[in-house]
Amino acid sequence: MPTIRGTDIKKLVVACDAGMGSSVMLASQLKRQLAKNAVTVEHTPVNSIPADADVVLCHKGLAARARVSAPDKVIVPFQVFIGDPAVAKVVQAVQRGGELSG
Repeated sequence: MPTIRGTDIKKLVVACDAGMGSSVMLASQLKRQLAKNAVTVEHTPVNSIPADADVVLCHKGLAARARVSAPDKVIVPFQVFIGDPAVAKVVQAVQRGGELSG
C-alpha cells in the first residue's frame, strides 16, 4: 500500500464517475482549504487519473477502479462528499505533515 507524507503532496486529484457535480464541489472546497499549501487540486474522471497525481480522493464505490487506473498512488476513499473524516484527514496531513496511506 503506497504511503506519502502530507508535506510531499503537490497534486491532489478528486476522481469521479457520475458527473453529478458533488465531486466538483469537493475539489473547489479543497482548493480553498489548501490554497496556502502550494497543492494543486484537480477534478478528473476515475479512469483518467493523471500520472503526476500524488493522492487520489474518490467515493468508496470507485476506489477499486481508481486503484486500477493509478496503482502506485495513494487512494483515499470517502463516503460523503462534504464533511467526511477521510477528506479531513487528507487536509490535516497536508497542513500538518502527517502521513497518508491507501
